Amino acid sequence: MNIPNRLTVLRVLIIPFMLILYYIDPEPEILNGFSIAIAILFILASLTDFFDGFLARRWNVITVFGKFLDPLADKLLVMFALLMLLDMGFVDMWIVLVILTREFIVTGIRLIAVDGGKVIAASSLGKYKTASTMVALILLLFHILLPGIIVLYIATALTIISGFEYILKNQHSFKDAK
Repeated sequence: MNIPNRLTVLRVLIIPFMLILYYIDPEPEILNGFSIAIAILFILASLTDFFDGFLARRWNVITVFGKFLDPLADKLLVMFALLMLLDMGFVDMWIVLVILTREFIVTGIRLIAVDGGKVIAASSLGKYKTASTMVALILLLFHILLPGIIVLYIATALTIISGFEYILKNQHSFKDAK
């Protein structure tokens, strides 16, 4: 297994440790050693996302395994963080629902496209959505609530806009699907 794929696997393996820390934290809604450790693990996992893609492209070691696991690992990490923040009362359910719905729709479109032999690259707007979501989640995980919520609202707006953009740009995938 190449290094980029190992980084992707590492991202998935970090999530259970974050979950354990969350459940043993006696007061997760208060900033303490547990919540700081969770936030640091989230940052480390997010960095693996950057480096696995960067290294895979640079070393030209893009694999089917990486193409499959990388987006799945990203979604699992974001989903875990959103559900944890929802459980703590830091984010509203509608935000979690909007973000997760968009991710499932985009994943579905990508799967249809892959079945048709096409690869759909992320748009600039999608990259801004991802970056703003990660920044918001990091702020919220460090319990920096007001700025975190503001950035999360921006990320949610970008999530909606980029989701519609994605559907419109790739509607041919539905028409071409068998």
